[in-house]
This record gives sequence, structure tokens and C-alpha cells, in this order.
Amino acid sequence: MEEKEIKKNKKKKQKHHHPNSDFSFKPSSHVKGLRFGGQFIVKSFTIRRARHLELLRLLSLPPLTTHHKPSPTFLSTTAFLPSNFTILAHHAWHTLTLGLGTKKSKVVLFVFESENTKVAVDRMWPAEIPLGEVNRKLIKGMTGYEMARFKFRKGCITFYVYAVRKIGNKGFSCGDDLREILEIVVSLNDFLDHTAMLAMPNQRSISFAPPVAMAH
Repeated sequence: MEEKEIKKNKKKKQKHHHPNSDFSFKPSSHVKGLRFGGQFIVKSFTIRRARHLELLRLLSLPPLTTHHKPSPTFLSTTAFLPSNFTILAHHAWHTLTLGLGTKKSKVVLFVFESENTKVAVDRMWPAEIPLGEVNRKLIKGMTGYEMARFKFRKGCITFYVYAVRKIGNKGFSCGDDLREILEIVVSLNDFLDHTAMLAMPNQRSISFAPPVAMAH
């Protein structure tokens, strides 16, 4: 009996220390993409690649290092935000349908296993793309790669986060970036109105408070 218990404990420890225990990776062709429900017109709305400062603002992070804690760089991450056209189109569609059209928008983040992989993929991917093409061109188009998918609804913004690594690789070298991004997204306040993303520094639910100067 004692030998059986020892074997069970060993198996549990092996599972616990498995490099993929936290993330479920699948070949890109089998990974779930963006979901649209019955809002077919939304597929024509576009998202654009975010600049680095925009990513930090979106995640409610200060763009500069403070004396309290250095800001994460997330150089392994590519983010796509709703374009200005999409934000305005959402409101127009909602008005034309007398409130039946969705006001929810989508943000897509890809966290790559290395900065070099991110740079190489950025060269291939378009700077702007219709939402309906994301599944085919960005997700399913990553042949030879596998992904882990995470989805979070934050008010009128839905976050899709994808961890990307080459098939056959073990673990995830940028796991710290991924964990931190997931923790930040979970802790974000709900977006009340995605039109505020046109002026993100003033968005009241995703803003950061600058450190207060202390008298010495």
C-alpha cells in the first residue's frame, strides 16, 4: 500500500512540474478564434496594430519607470486595438439598429515565446485587418506554431490573449510576460464606453495614477 501511495505522489509531482501545466497549447489550426455570434457585420470592422505606449496605456501601466517599480516592457507582445473606423462604426450600427447592434468591441493580444519571433511575425502581418480575417490570417495562418487561448470580457471590451510558440518547443520562455498580462487584464476595471479608447490616457476606467511626490 505504501509503495502505491509513493508512486501516486510521484505522478502528482511530475504533473505539477510539467512545463505546460499552466497553459494548454494546441496547433494553430485547432485553436478557437474570435467569436461574433449573430453580429455578422462586425466582421468587416477593422483592428490595427497598437504602438507600444498604447499597449501600456491599455493595460493601465505607466509608460515610464517609476521609483516604486519598473514598468514591464512586454517586448514579446503584439496587440491589435479597434481602429477609429471600428469605434465609430460600432456606434453607428448600434444607432441604425435601434439598439440591437452590439456595442462590444475586441482587443487581441499575441504573446510570443521570444522577442525575435514577435519581430519576424510583425513583418508578415498587416498593420490593419478586418476582424473577420483574424481567424484565417493571423491565427490559422500561423502554420508550424501552436497557441494557448485566453478570453476575458471587461464591460464593452472583450480581450483575446494568445500565447504563441513553435510546435515541438517545450515550456514558454516568455511565460512571465504572459502571466503578468493575464493578471493585469483580470484586474482591469470594466470598459464603460469603448469610444474612450480614442483618448485612452483619459479613459477613467483604465488610467494609472502618477506617483505622488514625497517631501524629504
